[in-house]
Amino acid sequence: MNSPDIENAEGSVAEADAPKKLTLDVKVDAPSSCQRHVTVTVSREDIDRYFDIAIEDMVPNAAVPGFRKGFAPKKLVEKRFRSEVKDQVKGTLLMDSMTQATEEQSFSAISEPDFNYQVIELPDEGDLTFEFDIEVRPEFDLPKWKGLKLEKPTKSFEKEDIDKHLTQVLGRYASLAPYEGAAEKDDYLVCNLTFKHDGKKLEHAEEEQIRLRDKLSFQDAKWEDFGQEMTGAKAGDKKTVTLTISDEAANEQMRGKEVEMEIEVLEVKRMELPEMDEAFLKQIGGFESEGDLRDYVKSDMERQLAYYQQQRLRQQITEELTKDANWDLPPELLKRQARRELERAILELRSAGFGEDDIRAHENELRQNSMASTRKALKEHFILERIAEEEKIEETQQDYDMEVMQIAMQRGESPRRVRAQLEKGGMMDVLRNQIIERKVIDLINSEATHTETDADLQQGNTAAVNILICGEGEETSPAAEKEAASDAE
Repeated sequence: MNSPDIENAEGSVAEADAPKKLTLDVKVDAPSSCQRHVTVTVSREDIDRYFDIAIEDMVPNAAVPGFRKGFAPKKLVEKRFRSEVKDQVKGTLLMDSMTQATEEQSFSAISEPDFNYQVIELPDEGDLTFEFDIEVRPEFDLPKWKGLKLEKPTKSFEKEDIDKHLTQVLGRYASLAPYEGAAEKDDYLVCNLTFKHDGKKLEHAEEEQIRLRDKLSFQDAKWEDFGQEMTGAKAGDKKTVTLTISDEAANEQMRGKEVEMEIEVLEVKRMELPEMDEAFLKQIGGFESEGDLRDYVKSDMERQLAYYQQQRLRQQITEELTKDANWDLPPELLKRQARRELERAILELRSAGFGEDDIRAHENELRQNSMASTRKALKEHFILERIAEEEKIEETQQDYDMEVMQIAMQRGESPRRVRAQLEKGGMMDVLRNQIIERKVIDLINSEATHTETDADLQQGNTAAVNILICGEGEETSPAAEKEAASDAE
């Protein structure tokens, strides 16, 4: 054990080694709940001190005519090289002053400072004043989260339910065969799709293979009556329908506008499910019998029920916790976070074992309502993060391992490969937020009282096509460009 004298000596050395704090005058304005405009004034004394440190670092290696290397007087080195170290001093001084200014404020930054480095000049005399903008976590009183009254959806799975879900699982390994008759639900339509607005072609897709479900979604529109209108369709049939572009479509000029879609049926296909023989059962998961596969299917259904329960409970919790969260969220923050929210939602669906068709449909739904869903998710995140901090809830390596394992099982890939993909895509922080938020939701649930209700599991009623009908809006769509070129010829 160190003696008090040694400890005091070590403390003195540490204080001596610590960089001297800057003398700053900081003014903070709040344009909105999540934005701060910061004006910083750095004293002349600090500017000169930073120049002095930079010159001292140069002296041992400075080459000045008439002197051996490293032996030129400091004053002469400063006179000769001051202009050369000016940009270095400026960069270091700005970074240090912004770091100190943000650390000394009461706000919690959620982005890097936004400022124009090029327009800031170090003055030859007097103080330096500069400004920057930064996004922060909103300040709010934490709502009451203990003792909430929640409805918990429950369901027991009967043989009929397991049979239906088994068909969905086997569908992942099914082959598609041409079918001469009229299309029925869950058949596949091979179609050409053409989208027009005011007679001008927006987009065109050929030989899209679409499963016949109740609804059909695109990235920026939805056909609500798809199943009703296309049941009974045969090869050669054509139909023109009117779609309304989402109010949050990427192309702002087309939001809320109507477009015509012509759908031409080229072929109808029907699934042929694989035979559940010994070889097939071994191939898809090492199952010894059909009974083992049915047990797996039931556990898969239970996992999806758990996801549904969590989402319904989370929805109720979110509505309760955010009902008084009337903070303004900057549009740029929402746009930047929209993609992260989409990635988080997809990760959750994969962890819960949903198929790619359902995931794609949910992805399109989020894209059509990206700003609203992101605004809600951000408010929820800020509140859950505060609870996590106060309750000291943290993620563990085991949490990461479990999430990666579940995603790997759903994709049929190795956990090592999935982890590498997540790390390469910068998704580990998304996974971290997912883990923390789920733990907080679990804590809130444990403190709540529940009333059981019947779960209405209606998955798999939307088909999805990965088409952005109106493009991004900043340039002409490929289909429109081709049409224009053709007209010119």
